[in-house]
Amino acid sequence: MSAGRIVVGWTPDEFGAVALVHALAEARLRGLGVVTVNVSRGDALVDDHFAHPEALDRLEAELAASGLEHEVRQAVAPDVAAEILRVAEEVGAALVVLGLKRRTPVGKLLMGSVAQRVILDARCPVLAVKPGD
Repeated sequence: MSAGRIVVGWTPDEFGAVALVHALAEARLRGLGVVTVNVSRGDALVDDHFAHPEALDRLEAELAASGLEHEVRQAVAPDVAAEILRVAEEVGAALVVLGLKRRTPVGKLLMGSVAQRVILDARCPVLAVKPGD
């Protein structure tokens, strides 16, 4: 896979789905491949953001159907934002795409924001999208 890919921070939910839709559209427009990254901190017995094998199989099928060059990466890392940024740097990302969820200011203060860190620290443009109508 050539350099200059689209990196998408993916979760097996509506936020990951909307991020993937936009990442695939951008990849088609730019003639680039897609690297999908699914990360967990591993600090909970069940992490709804960490995809099970069945969800990864569905993701792989959707990526294959797109006809685009693609790669799926899954990792357990202490810092989700740092892992997304590391992959983006490693592949020479042209764009990072993230799905956003609404959080209260207190929620952001207590738990931090992966999206905020990626937006502020990425060396390439970041597209933040939300599920909608």
